[in-house]
Amino acid sequence: MVYFFVDDDADDQEIFGLAIAELDGTATCRFANDGLEALEALQDESFTPSLIFIDLNMPRMNGNECLAELKKLERLSKVPIFIYSTSSDPKLIAASKALGADDFIVKPSGFQALTEILKKLTQ
Repeated sequence: MVYFFVDDDADDQEIFGLAIAELDGTATCRFANDGLEALEALQDESFTPSLIFIDLNMPRMNGNECLAELKKLERLSKVPIFIYSTSSDPKLIAASKALGADDFIVKPSGFQALTEILKKLTQ
């Protein structure tokens, strides 16, 4: 499996990568620092991730803007896309789902909680 994690926080990227490695040592995790970088990476048609996780609050292009652009790419139509945020605001969750997010994940406070969430999504 290839995971694509879009987040401007290097610590969050590292923790996410470690959680993926713990769940599946054969998985690959690729990162982008914001929505524009993610779109650029996905212009390479040889790169089609198994799952995409996008932080909601990022500079240059936020998560929902990135999500809307990714939904325009036909080759990604079957790739689950999750918004990943510290916010649990029902309006933000509804907005992300209305744009086509498969789900909205509130960033857990601990590593173990993150691995449990990822385990459920990858089964």
